[in-house]
Amino acid sequence: MNLICGVDEAGRGPLAGPVYAAAVILDPAKRVNGLADSKVLTAERREVLAERIKERAIAWAVAYATVDEIDRINILRASLLAMRRAVESLQVKPDEAWIDGNMCPDLACTARAFVDGDARHKPISAASILAKTARDAEMCALHDRFPHYGFDQHKGYATSEHLEAVGRLGPCEVHRRSFHAVGVFFQPNLFASAWEGMAESLRIRSYRLYCEAVKLSNAAKQLAQFEFQAKRLRKTYADVFAAREAASHVDMVRTLLRDTRAQLRAK
Repeated sequence: MNLICGVDEAGRGPLAGPVYAAAVILDPAKRVNGLADSKVLTAERREVLAERIKERAIAWAVAYATVDEIDRINILRASLLAMRRAVESLQVKPDEAWIDGNMCPDLACTARAFVDGDARHKPISAASILAKTARDAEMCALHDRFPHYGFDQHKGYATSEHLEAVGRLGPCEVHRRSFHAVGVFFQPNLFASAWEGMAESLRIRSYRLYCEAVKLSNAAKQLAQFEFQAKRLRKTYADVFAAREAASHVDMVRTLLRDTRAQLRAK
C-alpha cells in the first residue's frame, strides 16, 4: 500500500502566536466521515473530527514554528519548517506527502503541492483539522497568559478587536514583530515614542489609521481605485489627521500613500 500523508498548516496570517502544521496518514479501512477544509467547519465539529482522526489514522503528528522563528526566517519559511517537522515526527514514514498550497517543504519522501488541497483531498483535510485545532488550543492557552488581547476569541488574527487591543496596550512577547502592524512599535524614533504620549482613544485611532494605510498600499493595483480608497481613508480618520498629537503618525501615512501613488503612476 502506498502511504500518503496529507500536510497542512494553520496560522500563517495572524499577528500573534506560532504557526502550526500537521501530517496525517489516513487508514482506508477506518473511514472518517465529514472531512473538509477546517475553515468551513465549526469549532465544535473540528474538535469531534480531530479526535476521530487521531483514533483512526495510521499515523499523525503536529508540529510548529515559534514566533522567534517566524520573525527570523519569515512566515513562509516558518510554515514550511513546521510542515517538515510534522512529517518527520510521524511514527510511520510516508511514501509520498501531499501538501496544501503551491510550495513543498524539503522532505525525505516525494512531495506534491495542491492548491486548495484542504478542500480537494481528504488526507490534507485531516491535516488541516489537526493543525487548526492544535493552534486554537495554543492561542487559548496564550489568552490565559495575556488576557487583555482576546486571543481566545480571534486566535491572533487582525480583527478590529485585536487591533484595538494592540493600539491600546502595544504588542506583547507573542506578537510577530516581522508583521507590519506589530513591527511599527519597534521602529526607533517613529511610532513608539509618539504613541505612548497620546490619549488612549487617539492612540487607538492613530494606530488603526496606520494599519489601514499599509493594507491599502500593499493591495494597490490601479491608481483610480487607490485614490478612491485613500480619500475614504482620510475621511474615516479625519479626527486623526486633524490631531496635533498625531502629527508624526499622519506624516508616516502621508509618506506611505505618496510613495504608493508615485509607484502606481510609474507603471
